[in-house]
Amino acid sequence: MLRLSRLIVLASAVVALIGTDRVDAQRSQANTLTGKPPIVIGHRGASGYRPEHTLAAYELAIAMGADYIEPDLVSTKDGVLIARHENDITGTTDVSDRPEFARRKKTKTIDGVEYTGWFTEDFTLAEIKTLRAKERIPELRPGSAQFDGLYQVPTLQEVIDLAKRKSIETGRVIGIYPETKHPTYFDSIDLSLEEPLAKVLRQNNLDDADDPVFIQSFETENLKQLNKLVDVPLVQLFDEADAQPYDFVASGDSRTYGDLTSPEELAKIAEYADGIGPFKRLIIPSQAVNENGDGKPDDVNGDGELSEADRRLATEPTSLVDDAHAAGLLVHPYTFRNESFYLAVDYANNPEAEYEQFFRLGVDGLFSDNPDTAFVVRNRIACGTQNPKYSQQGRNRRVWTPGGTGNPCR
Repeated sequence: MLRLSRLIVLASAVVALIGTDRVDAQRSQANTLTGKPPIVIGHRGASGYRPEHTLAAYELAIAMGADYIEPDLVSTKDGVLIARHENDITGTTDVSDRPEFARRKKTKTIDGVEYTGWFTEDFTLAEIKTLRAKERIPELRPGSAQFDGLYQVPTLQEVIDLAKRKSIETGRVIGIYPETKHPTYFDSIDLSLEEPLAKVLRQNNLDDADDPVFIQSFETENLKQLNKLVDVPLVQLFDEADAQPYDFVASGDSRTYGDLTSPEELAKIAEYADGIGPFKRLIIPSQAVNENGDGKPDDVNGDGELSEADRRLATEPTSLVDDAHAAGLLVHPYTFRNESFYLAVDYANNPEAEYEQFFRLGVDGLFSDNPDTAFVVRNRIACGTQNPKYSQQGRNRRVWTPGGTGNPCR
């Protein structure tokens, strides 16, 4: 697929449709690839407020202004795609409290790491539906934990149904942003994720370039396979610089995610994908603080734990956003959270400061556990006082026109 050339054509279409002055005005406020305001992606839904990957979390994310909702996808024993961050559901459901499933507990090696717990591929969808979701990090999110036990684990189809229904109710397009989790592992147990995902998208008329869908993955080969199955935009995820895509590990490829950030590798990624989803520290690095000179990281906030709250930001961002844009790739970094535990010292416990910094760097969207915060800052920084409308055109790129429906700057 000629993804880069399509994006160039789209940029020309923007100028033709809304005029050079309007594009320049937008770029002065939203320094994104196409000059339009960035999107807000509800990371696992509004997972800062409800147990992640539940319909309640997705619905709240939409109400808070998210343009896209993100279901991570794993498979059940009977081949149904469901929304869970991991196939190990020990920490996100009440499965460990269910005596009828006690014998399902197993130890498995997934992507080279050993886990002991309960796994989706050992349950039918009917059995999964008897479980109830719970908050993954209750110590940080007690407000979300109060909803433990209320919600089922949704299927991909249920997430799509919600997005379609909310699009009608709100009068704006709500997109989905699924991620294929552990595709090499699922291939190894004959539960491939790519074909079922493509099938569900086709059945819902969501497999074309102009449909409100992004598909993301930390691996590369499954994105290349999906590139042959669907026309929706694809996003290559990047983990920390020294980590590797697991399909690279399996094939003996020594390249790391850090290697993939080079202009040469980004150009190769643009041959099969439309964007990158980097760990945010690949854009603005941080480092541990060692003010007493003992060679050990300092517990800056004195909470007894070492976290992002004990790190300081680099004085300058990397060139990743500019390099990706030069390759014609969108940039959607992750993950933005409001808790102080996740905020570098420089932000002084103000999550809006982090969002503002990244929006001003020109990212094209970002993944947020708190889409209400992302929405407010996005509108303030990227939209200003303008109130344009959009219509769908091209490879799911929102092109600003006078008569479109919906409005990210609402």
